[in-house]
Amino acid sequence: MNVRYRVELSQTERAELAALLSGGKHAARKLKRAQILLAADAGVSDDAIATSVGVGGSTVYRTKQRFVLGNLEAALREQPRPGAGRKLSGKQQALLVATACSSPPEGRARWTLELLAGAMVKLTEHQGLSRETVRRRLAENDLKPWRKDMWCIPQVDGEYVARMEDVLDLYAEEPDPKRPVVCFDESPTQLIGEARQPIPAEPGQLERYDCEYKRNGTANLFIFLDAHQSWRKVKVTDRRAAEDFAVCMRELTDVHFPKAERIRVVLDNLSTHFPGSLYQAFPPCEARRVLRRLEFHHVPKHASWLNMVEIEIGVLRSQCLDRRIATQKHLVSEIAAWERQRNASGARIKWMFTTEKARAKMARAYPKPDAKSARLKESKPL
Repeated sequence: MNVRYRVELSQTERAELAALLSGGKHAARKLKRAQILLAADAGVSDDAIATSVGVGGSTVYRTKQRFVLGNLEAALREQPRPGAGRKLSGKQQALLVATACSSPPEGRARWTLELLAGAMVKLTEHQGLSRETVRRRLAENDLKPWRKDMWCIPQVDGEYVARMEDVLDLYAEEPDPKRPVVCFDESPTQLIGEARQPIPAEPGQLERYDCEYKRNGTANLFIFLDAHQSWRKVKVTDRRAAEDFAVCMRELTDVHFPKAERIRVVLDNLSTHFPGSLYQAFPPCEARRVLRRLEFHHVPKHASWLNMVEIEIGVLRSQCLDRRIATQKHLVSEIAAWERQRNASGARIKWMFTTEKARAKMARAYPKPDAKSARLKESKPL
């Protein structure tokens, strides 16, 4: 046993190492050094430490040596390694980053490691540059120029804020059977069949299925969710036209909530999600009858996350639809079984985002009243 370097941690150092190991994103080598120090402080032998941590005896020895001769930071820090110096200087690395962030050459959709290496050879005095060198320098700057993310920046104006707070206030209300709040949306799904019969799982063998499949068309799902009660309803249709939306709204009033005086419906801004769709599907008197019991509350544009039913759709897809379902009949049967079980379990969406939190977290994005409006607010009535 090595007794030359004996590790004795203070209470503060033990707490720091425990916090390091309990969470956060750290290098594997650093975590192993922390494990070595804690084990050594507990009196574990070097051989046992090396076996349990999965390192060599020399690593245990050097880690203890750096702690005793230095401090905790020195023991955890990565030491410089021998070898050739970096091929790219600081200025050249900055040039690489700037090149990767620029437009790709003509005829190419995006930068690749080979293209960047060739560009750096032309821009610097290097005779050649490997793709691995380019990859490492880009990784240090968290750059992947061959990847793109599509995203949408919503315009947070007065209309956005008004719709957002309107929906959040609905979620914050106490449940009222006479005035329920129902979140509504639709989602397409594919009907996928097996080209060959899957092989069932057995002890020591996973279930196996063929990579080939049969595409049997698509179906549409209309999803209803009560914001305050454990109730959801999924209707499977062939399409999602205005007439289908109108039928869903009539079923909502006449079948699902026949005793409600007013049904507040939270929905997005799809072109069919408006009162006019009911006039396209029904005679004027029937459309008016249904609309008298409905109250539409549209979420802001590009803010579908405010619709609580989006969370329920994610649960439906992960629990029920994450597999191949070949026919619409089978799809209807499986969704109905999922729906019955989930309603019976009392599952609800626990919505935590409120108007107060929105004003606190999005204060900078809220529109600011102009000077004239501020003066009108401050002026007193005669």
